[in-house]
Amino acid sequence: MSQPLERGNPQQHFLDPWKDMRRRTRTIHVGGVSIGGGHPIVVQGMTKRHTSDVAATVGQIRQMSAGGCELVRVAVPHEEDARAIADIRKEIGELPLIADVHFDHRLAIAALAAGADGVRINPGNMRDMEAVAEVVRAAAERDACIRIGVNSGSIRARGSGDDAQEEADEDVAALMARRTLQYLEYVESLGFRNVKLSLKASDVPATIDACLAVAPACDAPLHLGVTAAGPPNVSLVKSAVGIGALLARGIGDTIRVSMTGSPLAEIAAAYDILEALNLRKPKRPRIISCPTCGRCEVDLVRVVEQVQERLPADAPAVDIAIMGCAVNGPGEAAEADVGIAGGKGTAFLFRKGRRIRRLAETEMVNVLIDEVMKLKGRGEQGG
Repeated sequence: MSQPLERGNPQQHFLDPWKDMRRRTRTIHVGGVSIGGGHPIVVQGMTKRHTSDVAATVGQIRQMSAGGCELVRVAVPHEEDARAIADIRKEIGELPLIADVHFDHRLAIAALAAGADGVRINPGNMRDMEAVAEVVRAAAERDACIRIGVNSGSIRARGSGDDAQEEADEDVAALMARRTLQYLEYVESLGFRNVKLSLKASDVPATIDACLAVAPACDAPLHLGVTAAGPPNVSLVKSAVGIGALLARGIGDTIRVSMTGSPLAEIAAAYDILEALNLRKPKRPRIISCPTCGRCEVDLVRVVEQVQERLPADAPAVDIAIMGCAVNGPGEAAEADVGIAGGKGTAFLFRKGRRIRRLAETEMVNVLIDEVMKLKGRGEQGG
């Protein structure tokens, strides 16, 4: 097994993503969705209702699906949650449904029997390998998927036994990688290969190190995320850094952004990360705007805010440059689908690389939005 990278060594952590090929993995299937093997990276979300409340859970899943969620996970801490999967399954169409199970393997088996397309089990709290074998057999019978998902907060054995003593001082990333690969080896020894892996910590370097250790040691697809990443403003930074660093190395086949808050915000953030790396075509307009400085002579902050607020929901996914001065402004505006480069209370309008006309500051917002919607009429998309 590869050792985790030594932290603090910039050469070991250097990213040269565009020369690296995407990590080669086997293809697995979760319901009708293919993961790994070069397929597009799948955006996953997780509901935040009690799964046994079928109406509330289904309502949230439908919102998430409309927001772009491609695989949904539900928590199954109790028998009634496992039973509820049968009713949820009937209401959500073809969207793959994963049961998130900890401690009790019988809940995983019950969830599969109720129609789950896959289960997540945790090597940190499901250590009876005979019980794991029962889950594997149940998944194989139903052509379902298993995610071996370790978290830093649950990977160390509790108590005072031999496992606890052995793991107490081991580096958490190394421990996560070791336990994941041991679990994978056992599951594969049973002839089961419809498996993906996840190794998540709330610490970003630990997450990266654990995934980098496992990636070259197997061909199972990897699900990426930074666990317990915090409220949206904190999570967005930690998730973008952690998930983005791995994706830029060609590692990762499915992702979930973890936030204390709305699952819709999680899904939107996941797409933002993928779009920033050109791994997904944008679904909505992308605003490219300068940070402003002493050279800016228009109220660019106001223009940007108003364009964001007033863009119609059906606006095409084009690039909109809103720039404040002559340094980067003309170049960025010319490279965007629509753009303005500001001057003293005025700006030049650019469309598809051509300078069109001069605008007064008072008309910038209206003209930009009109130009964007004209592109929709022509069926044009950016990216």
